[in-house]
Amino acid sequence: MLSSDRRTTDDSRDQSIVIRIIARSLVPFVQLFGLYVIMHGHSSPGGGFQGGVILGASFILLSIADSVEEARRRFSLATMTLYTSAGVSLYAGLGLVCLLLGGNFLDYGVLPITDARSIGMLIIEIGVGLTVMAAMASIFHDLITFE
Repeated sequence: MLSSDRRTTDDSRDQSIVIRIIARSLVPFVQLFGLYVIMHGHSSPGGGFQGGVILGASFILLSIADSVEEARRRFSLATMTLYTSAGVSLYAGLGLVCLLLGGNFLDYGVLPITDARSIGMLIIEIGVGLTVMAAMASIFHDLITFE
């Protein structure tokens, strides 16, 4: 009976190493795809919300593959608050700049740059992506810490 208990423990340790290696191998590709979805969301299917969900899921995958302590370290409440605030600030800040330039809120046409509408939509998509990614990670943090 002792040898079967030891074998079960060794098997679970081996599985966690395999899971960790596979997760760490997949995450860069998942994150690259999430960034692609965000960056091309203003001109093709996808966008900030979908890309943010993909990025958030990649961070959650890393946390699940590692320990709960590692997840707590990576997803501190202060970090997630910072990312959420940065995303909302990008969104609202661009709208405020448009208002200050004499246009309507999020009227990208008043921006003094070439291809203003395309760049304005890209900034909005990045802001939404950051906010969604941080919100997903924050929800996961709340679920694993029970706080």
